Amino acid sequence: MSDILCMFYSRTGNTEETMKEIAAALEAELVEITDDVDRSGLRGFLRSGKEAMRRSTHPLEKFQTEKNLEDYRLVILGSPVWAGRCSSPIRALLKRRGLEMKRVAYVLTRASERHYEEIYDQMDQYTAQKHVLAVSLRPKSVGYAFWRDKFIQDVKRYLEQ
Repeated sequence: MSDILCMFYSRTGNTEETMKEIAAALEAELVEITDDVDRSGLRGFLRSGKEAMRRSTHPLEKFQTEKNLEDYRLVILGSPVWAGRCSSPIRALLKRRGLEMKRVAYVLTRASERHYEEIYDQMDQYTAQKHVLAVSLRPKSVGYAFWRDKFIQDVKRYLEQ
């Protein structure tokens, strides 16, 4: 049983791929968060951006973790960037269960050059404590592997303390 939980939402598969790589490197438990909203195609893209801008959420589908959220040494949340905010399903998770997460880290995946580091503070509003680590990654970019690997090493160093 792992002391690290990686939870993510992925509309296109980029965040999922990133979180699978991170979870494998850290030997962490991996859980996908979903809601019952069709987010496919252009219509889903527009719906998702609108929800993010309005900060609206939908009920999440049930998910299973090996432990209670508060019992993990670190919970790593992976979210795509939607309209300068975290995804609606991750916001829903944070609103409903964020206070159970004692130590959190964030992984953002984005399409643009902008890092969107202000999203970390937006997400911190829903957690018991501020995040301990964070990274903003652009999948398929030149620096992606470097920054992903640096984040993994930072997590390992944090857990050794």
